[in-house]
Amino acid sequence: MMGSLANIFKIPDLKRRILFTAAVLIAYRIGGHVPVPGINATALVDYFKQNSAGLMGLYDLFAGGAFHRATVFALGIMPYISASIIIQLLGAVVPYFQKLQKEGEQGRKKITQLTRYGTVAISALQAFGVSIFLESLNNSAGASELIVPQPGFAFRFITMLALTAGTVLIMWFGELITERGIGNGISLIIFIGIVARFPNSIFSELQQVIAGNRTILVEIVLWVLFVFTVASTVLLTQGTRKIPVQYAKRVVGRKIYGGQSTHIPLRVNTAGVMPIIFAQSILFIPQTIIQFFPNSDFMVSLNQLFSYQSSFYWLLYGIMIVFFTYFYTAIAFNPVDVADNMKKYGGFIPGVRPGKKTSEYIDHILTRITLPGSIFLAIIAILPAFIAKLTNVGYDFASFFGGTSLLIVVGVALDTLQQVESHLLMRHYDGFLKSGKIRGRRRF
Repeated sequence: MMGSLANIFKIPDLKRRILFTAAVLIAYRIGGHVPVPGINATALVDYFKQNSAGLMGLYDLFAGGAFHRATVFALGIMPYISASIIIQLLGAVVPYFQKLQKEGEQGRKKITQLTRYGTVAISALQAFGVSIFLESLNNSAGASELIVPQPGFAFRFITMLALTAGTVLIMWFGELITERGIGNGISLIIFIGIVARFPNSIFSELQQVIAGNRTILVEIVLWVLFVFTVASTVLLTQGTRKIPVQYAKRVVGRKIYGGQSTHIPLRVNTAGVMPIIFAQSILFIPQTIIQFFPNSDFMVSLNQLFSYQSSFYWLLYGIMIVFFTYFYTAIAFNPVDVADNMKKYGGFIPGVRPGKKTSEYIDHILTRITLPGSIFLAIIAILPAFIAKLTNVGYDFASFFGGTSLLIVVGVALDTLQQVESHLLMRHYDGFLKSGKIRGRRRF
C-alpha cells in the first residue's frame, strides 16, 4: 500500500491531478464557513442543535454542514442533483431528451447546458425559500434570539444572490475536478462534506467513553459492527451478475470483425443511493405539512405515526426504498436498448434468441438480482436509527453505520481508487490491489 502511494507521486500527470483536486476541495471547505450577510450565526446554530432532523438534516448532509451555518454554500450541490434527476427522468418520457441522450457528445453537451440552467433556476427558487424560512425563525420557539435582525426585501435579495452564486461556484468546482482533477467532481464534493463530520463524531465518542457513559466493550462492539457494515456496503456496491455475450464473426472487406466473447455486468445495486434520497424526500412531505397545523389533534396523532421513534415510519421507509430501487433501476437501465444494440452489432446471449427474447431474459435476471439488493439497501438505510436508539449513540456517529452517508462515501471512494488504479497500471506501476484492478462504479 505504501509503495502504491509513493508511486502516485512518481507520475507527474497523476500527481498534478491529485494536488489540483485537493486544492479545489480545500477552497470548497473554506467557502463553507463564509456566512451570508444579515444573519445571527450563533442563534442559528443553537436552533439547529434542537432541530437537526428531517429535511434540514438531509440538506445539511449534502452541504457538508454549511446549511446550519447559513453560509454562501448553504444549498450545497443539491440544486444540481435535483436538476440532474429531473433531466434524467425527462429522458425517460420526453422524446426531445431521449433524442439528446442518443446524440453522443453533442447531445451530452446540450444536456449539461440544460442542467446548468436548471441548477440556477432551482437555486434561486430554493434560496428565496431559505430566506423566508430564516425570517420565520425569528418567531420560532426554538430560537433564543433574533436569527435575522433586519428582515425584509433587502435581506431576501442578498440571500438569493449569495446562495445562488455559491451553488454555481460549487458546480464549477465539481466540473473543474472532473476535467482537470481525479474522480467525479460532484461526487467528491459531497464526499468531502460527509467525511468532514467524521473526526468530530469520533471525538464525541471518545468523550462518551472517558466520561463513563459508555463502556469500552460496547465501544469495541460498535467499531466491529462499523467495519462489518462498511465491508457489506462495499460488497453491495461492487456486486454484479455477468451475462455472457458472444459476437459473431463478420467479414468487411479484407478484415474480420467480432468473434470475441464478453459479458454484460448487471449490478446488484444499479440504482445506487437514489432510492434512499427519493424515499426520504417523500416521507419529509407529511412531516412538513404537519408543522403548519400544530393545534390539530389529527395532525398530532399523524405526527406520532411519522416520527423517527415510530415503527410504522421505518417499515414504510424500508418498503419505499425497495419500490424506488426497482423504479430507478428501470429508468437507469433499459434492457430493450441493450438487446437492440447487441443485435445491431451481431451479439447474442448463448441459448437466447436476439431481440425481444434477449431483452426479456435480461429483464428477468435484473428483476431477480435487484430484489436482494433492494432489501439489503433498505436494511443499510434503517440501521443507523436502530443503532442510535439501542446503544444511545449520537446520530452524527450512527449515520456512518449506513444510510446515505455510508453509501456515498463507499461509492465515491471506490470510483476514485479505480481511476487512480488505472493511471498506475497504465504507467506500469503496481496498483492498490496486487490481484487485479478495482472494478469501476457508475458515477452518482
